[in-house]
Amino acid sequence: MKKKKTWTQEEVIALYNMPIMQLLYDAATVHRKYHDPNKVQVSTLISIKTGGCPEDCAYCPQAARYHTNVKAEGLMNLAQVKEQALIAKAGGSSRICMGAAWRNVKDGPEFDHVLEMVRTLNRLDMEVCCTLGMLTENQAKRLSEAGLYAYNHNLDSSAEYYKEIISTRSYDDRLQTIENVRKTNVTVCSGGIIGMGENIANRAEMLITLASLIPQPESVPINALVPVPGTPMEAMETVSIWEMVRMVATARILLPSTQVRLSAGRTNMSREGQALCFFAGANSIFTGDKLLTTPNPAVNDDMDMFKTLGLVAQKPFEKKKQPETIATEASQYHDLGERPKWSRPEHKIQRNLAKQQLDK
Repeated sequence: MKKKKTWTQEEVIALYNMPIMQLLYDAATVHRKYHDPNKVQVSTLISIKTGGCPEDCAYCPQAARYHTNVKAEGLMNLAQVKEQALIAKAGGSSRICMGAAWRNVKDGPEFDHVLEMVRTLNRLDMEVCCTLGMLTENQAKRLSEAGLYAYNHNLDSSAEYYKEIISTRSYDDRLQTIENVRKTNVTVCSGGIIGMGENIANRAEMLITLASLIPQPESVPINALVPVPGTPMEAMETVSIWEMVRMVATARILLPSTQVRLSAGRTNMSREGQALCFFAGANSIFTGDKLLTTPNPAVNDDMDMFKTLGLVAQKPFEKKKQPETIATEASQYHDLGERPKWSRPEHKIQRNLAKQQLDK
């Protein structure tokens, strides 16, 4: 994947730590140059396959190895997904993001079913996003043919700190998946999480990695960790609103044309705090009472906040035209029965091991 590093870690740390009023002003100036400051893209996340994930992401309640209250469920049917999408559309969402608790996409009936979901939702004139784990170039092209607008695959953290939170997939595999998506006309959504014990240098390095991708991701979610009982990160302290504001503002300056999404953790933010994030450059949110399995503000609360702040929901396909949906029978790309050998790093995560010992 082509990269062009334009920022040093020292420069980004200095930016992140500058006096807050100056940082807000600088970020808001960039934001107004590239975006309408009163428009916010609204997405709804649907968990089409919940729980039972074989990964060991220390923050995630869907990992099968952790004892959380998440019940494993099979893949939703098409009618259920369409119904939820129509409700979301009526509530002001322009994008549906379908999430499946998979390590990676596997060719076969379940992936074929997801492709039909993409076709169905694109015909509803909504932007369709998927987050399904790692995927091959052929799988990315099949999603593109179905009419997928965006693919989400978060980096989560910097390459260095990543080793402290995940051991079942490599950082390079995440970058490879993004590269596979870039070989299609599907846009990229990729961001990370703060509040997992990382330092500011780690946060800076994650943003530098995202900013160095050519082209830069069209969407970058900034998540605040929501500590979930039963996961190795259940005792982590919630990040402050000032950390979120600084992260959003820094992301806006490094990624000027990207839509920066204020994502997980909004239930812990006041309206005033969220307003500061919007001023700093956030111009996308997830709405709906859940983000996969974690709580999120209700749609009515968000729309009331928009009214108070004078914000309006961005219409679908304002940033890029609607992709064409190619019928299954006319598809150029087909099931290859691929079984790629995605890597499994050898390192051990002490936090996760300690949690497993406590659970015995």
